[in-house]
This record gives sequence, structure tokens and C-alpha cells, in this order.
Amino acid sequence: MKKFLALLLVCVLAFALVACGSDVKKDEKADKATDAPKTTEAPETEAPETEAPETEAPETDVPETDVPETDVAVMSYEDFLNAEIDDEIVVETYVQGKQSWWDNKGTFYTQNEEGAYFLYEMGCTEEEYNALTVGTKIKVTGYKAEWAGELEIMDATFEILEGNYVAEPIDATALLGTDELVNYQNQLASFKGMTVEAIEYKNGEPGDDIYVTLGLNGSSYDFCVEVYLTGTDSDVYTTVGALEVGNVVDVEGFLYWYEGVNPHITAIEVVG
Repeated sequence: MKKFLALLLVCVLAFALVACGSDVKKDEKADKATDAPKTTEAPETEAPETEAPETEAPETDVPETDVPETDVAVMSYEDFLNAEIDDEIVVETYVQGKQSWWDNKGTFYTQNEEGAYFLYEMGCTEEEYNALTVGTKIKVTGYKAEWAGELEIMDATFEILEGNYVAEPIDATALLGTDELVNYQNQLASFKGMTVEAIEYKNGEPGDDIYVTLGLNGSSYDFCVEVYLTGTDSDVYTTVGALEVGNVVDVEGFLYWYEGVNPHITAIEVVG
């Protein structure tokens, strides 16, 4: 009986050892399964950013094209006469008389060797007006105009040039009453042997223009002492104011035009 129990105990023990070994193998398999290397994701590699080089279009110098100037060339007196009203005018001329200045504008009688130009309200400061003495040469740019038959240059600017010229009066006595007289418009002229027919102050009394009617060979002509040109204290203003009908006079003045010949007197001498 004891042998049987011992044998039985040995069998049970052997069976237990076999079962234990089986579990160990299962655990080893399990450990191997968990210890297997995990599949690793390949690291994300960012492609280096390559910026395309900025290529600037080559700068090409475009040649500048100068806009042609439209300046009018300096005109002769004949060119001036042939120009249309409102045409741009450029002339070189010389100051011969100054009529007035106000509001940065001056009015001038000018002349060169070919003809004369009346500059109406040319832009200039008072200082410039005073500096434009008789004989001063200037280049004038403006526009041709006409008022009551008088040819003018308006909206003018000027440039002082080198040179000096003082015109001698032309004797226009024989031209009175002819169509040719207008060709000498605004020039300094003389008229001789004229007879006084009437004297009248513009406003009825001294201090303003004096209208003078002079006769020659049975015809009458209107002259004027322009107060802005001569002033009231000048010899010519005083002399004309003292004239009497029937006096014979020699007259000098600018051959201004107003609905016909209307010279502006600058000098007068009683000769009879």
C-alpha cells in the first residue's frame, strides 16, 4: 500500500512538471510576440524648399522723345501784319513810350526799324515797368488783337535784350487822308502846319484827356493828349490846354488808331 502511494505521488509530480513546462513555453512564445520589433514609420523628410530665383526683366532705357517746341519764331513787321487776329506773336522791339501801369500790367508804345507795336497791358511788375525806359530792347510774346481799328499785342510777356534804339518821328503830314497812313500805325510821327479847329477836355475841365481837332487842306483830323501818357503837369498838356482856335501848330505823337487816325500827342509847338 505504501508503495502504491509513493508511486502515485511520483506520477502526480511528474504530471505537474509537464504541465508547468508547457506553461513556460506558452509564456516564452507570448514574450517573443511582444518583444518583436514594431514596424517604425519612416521619418517624414521635408523636401528643401527651393525658391526659384526671381528674374527681373532687363531694364531697357527707352529713349526720351522731346516734344517739339511750338514757339513761334521772331516775326518781321510784315509777318505781324499778315498774322490773323488771335495768332501768337513774337517780336523784338524797343520801348518808345509808356502809357500806364496798374495791377502788374503796363501799356507801351514800341517800335523797331520796320514798324511799331502797341503792347496793351503787358504783364510786368511796377519795378519792371520803371526799368523799361525809352530805347530798351525787348522780346515780346503775346497775341494779335484789334480794337476799333487799332492793332495791339495782348496778354504779352517780355524779355529784356541787349540793344538800344530811339526812333525819329516820320513826317506823315502828306499821308493824312490816305489809305497808306494805316501802314505806319503806332509809329512816332510828325504833322506840320496844322490849324487848331477845336479843343475839348474829356470831362469838360482839365485833369483828363484833351481832344484836339486839327485841320489841313480843308480836312479835319482828331488828335488826343492821352493823360496817362503825358500826365497833367507836362509841357505838352499845358501847351495844348492853352491853344486857341486858329493857332497853327507842328505836332509829334504816336500814330494811334481809333475808328480812324487818332494820334496821341507827345510834343507840340505853336508856329503861327
